[in-house]
Amino acid sequence: MRYLLFLISYFALLNFSHGQEDFLAKQYFNDGDYEKAVVFYEKLVQKNPRRTDYSEGLVACYQQLERYSDAEQFLLKKVADIYAFPTYFIELGYNYTLQNQPDKATEYYQKAIQKIDENPNFGYSVGYRFQKYALLEQAIQAYTKAMQLKPELNYDFQLARIYGEQGQLEKMYQSYLNLIHEGRTSRSNILRNIDDFISEDPVDQNNILLRKVLLKNAQKNPDILWNELLSWLFVQQKQYNSAFSQEKAIYKRTDEVSLDRLENLGQIALDDKDFENATKIFEYIVDHSENPISKLNAELHLIDIDLEHPNKQTLTAVEKKFQELVEEYGYESRTLQLQIAYANFLTFRKETPAPAIAMLKQSLELPLGNRAMAYVKLALGDILVFDQKFNQALIYFTQVQKRLKNDVLGQDARFKVAQTSFYKGDFDWALTQLKVLRGSTSQLIANDAMQLSLQISDNSLEDSTQTALKKYARADLLAYQNKNEEAIEVLEDILQNHKGEKIEDEALLKQAQLLEGQKRYEDAEFNYQKIVEFYAQGILADDAHFALGELYRNLLNEPEKAKMHYEKIIYNYQDSYYFPKARKHFRRLRGDVIN
Repeated sequence: MRYLLFLISYFALLNFSHGQEDFLAKQYFNDGDYEKAVVFYEKLVQKNPRRTDYSEGLVACYQQLERYSDAEQFLLKKVADIYAFPTYFIELGYNYTLQNQPDKATEYYQKAIQKIDENPNFGYSVGYRFQKYALLEQAIQAYTKAMQLKPELNYDFQLARIYGEQGQLEKMYQSYLNLIHEGRTSRSNILRNIDDFISEDPVDQNNILLRKVLLKNAQKNPDILWNELLSWLFVQQKQYNSAFSQEKAIYKRTDEVSLDRLENLGQIALDDKDFENATKIFEYIVDHSENPISKLNAELHLIDIDLEHPNKQTLTAVEKKFQELVEEYGYESRTLQLQIAYANFLTFRKETPAPAIAMLKQSLELPLGNRAMAYVKLALGDILVFDQKFNQALIYFTQVQKRLKNDVLGQDARFKVAQTSFYKGDFDWALTQLKVLRGSTSQLIANDAMQLSLQISDNSLEDSTQTALKKYARADLLAYQNKNEEAIEVLEDILQNHKGEKIEDEALLKQAQLLEGQKRYEDAEFNYQKIVEFYAQGILADDAHFALGELYRNLLNEPEKAKMHYEKIIYNYQDSYYFPKARKHFRRLRGDVIN
C-alpha cells in the first residue's frame, strides 16, 4: 500500500513538474524572454520528442536568438525521419530564408508540398503554415494540390482570403462563389466577406469584376443561384430596377408561388426612398400574388408611397382606396394590418381620430392572440394620445406592458407609458418607467429611454417650476400630432426665453429635425451646428454630428463635410448609438472598399 501511494505521489509530482515547465516556457516566450524560454523548451523536447508544438517552440526560440545553426541541426534531424511531419520542412526552409539562402529555402518548401502527394490531408497544415509566414504562392500550391488529389477536400475559403491579399480579385470571387454553389458554408458569411471588396458605386472596378464573374458562371452553369447573387449585388449598388429584373426571373423559374423575395426587395427600395421602383415591385406583387395577405401588404405599401407627398386630392383617393380594401378583405383577425393602417390614416393624416378609435375597439372584439391584441392596443393607445385622451391611452399601454412583460412589445408599451406621462406633465411617473427601460434588451428603446430620462431629470433640477420642460413637452406633443409649424413656434419660444438653460440643446435638436422635415435644410443645419459648437460635451452632440453627416451626405451633396462629422463620432463618441453607421458611412466616403 505504501509503495502504491509512493508511485501515485511520484507521478503526480512528475505531472506537476511537466505542467510548470510547459507554463514557464510559454510565459517566457510570450514575454520575449527567449533566453529563459529556450531552456525550458529544450527540456520539454527532450522529454517529449514527438510533441510538434514543443519542437516548433524551441525552433522559434533559436531563431529569435539568431541561433540559426542550432535550429538547422535540430530540424535536419527531424526531416530525416521517414515519418517527418511536413511542417518541419517549411520550418527548415524558413530558417534558411532568415539566413538569406533562398535556394535552400525553396528546396525545402517544395519538399513540404511534395509530402501532400503521400497524404492529401496534409494540405491544410502545409497551406496554413505557408500562410503564417506570408508565403502565399506556396500556400496556393499546397491547397490546390490537396484539392486536386482529393476532390472532397475544399480549401476555397483559404484560397479566397489569399487571393484577396494578393489583389487577385477575380480568383477570390470565384473561390467564394464555389463555396456558395457547393453549399459548404453559409451564404451570409461569404457575402459579408465579398461586401468588404465592393462599394455602392456600380462603376467601381471591383463591382464590375464581380458582375463579370457572376455572369460567366451563369453562362457556364445556368442556375438560379447566379440570379440571386446578381440581385444581391444590384441591391448593394442601389440599382433596384436591375434587382427587380433578376427577382422576376427567379420567380418565373421557380415552382414556388411565394413572392417573399420580391416583398423584401420592395421594402428595401421603399426604405431607401426609391419610390418609383418600389411602386413597380409592389404593383407586380398585387398583379401576381395568389396569397391575399401578401397582396394586401403590397396594397398598403402602395398607399404609403402615395402618402409620401400628399395633397387633398391624394388624401381623398387614399381614403377611397382604404374603403375598397376594407370592403374586399373585411374585419378579420388576419387583416389587422389593414385596420391599423386605416385607423392611423384617419388619425394622423385626416385628423379625425373618433372613427379610428371606434374601428380599433371593434378590432379588439375579434379572436386575437396575445401579440395581435398587443399590436391593436398599442395602435389604439397612440391614437388616443393624438386625441389627448391620455388616461385612456395609459390604460391600454399598461395592459400590454403587464401582459408581455419580458417581450419587446411590453418594453415598447412601457416607453409609451413614460412618453404619454411626459406629454401630460406627469414627469415623476415618466421617470419611474424610464429607469426600468434603461436596461431594455432593445438598444433603440434603451437609448430613447436614457435620453428622455436625462431630459426630465436635468431640467427638473435646474428649474423647480419645470416651465421650460412643460413647454418642450407641449412642442413634442404638437410634433406627434403633425402640427409641426406650431411645434416649431413653441420651440422658438424656449430658445428665445430660456437661453443658457440645459433644455436649449434639446430644443435646438427637436426644432432642427422638424425644420429638416419641412425641407428648410439651412435652418436645420444652423441648429445642428449650434449644438456641436456650444454643447460638444452634452448628450446630444453625437445626435447633432450624425444628423449633420446625413444632411451633408444625402441632401446637400457635401461629402467632405459629411465625412468630418462621421469622423467626430468615430473618435469622440465610441459609445454612441450612431457609431456603427457613422463608421460605415465614413469608410464609404473615404473610399475604403477593400478590407
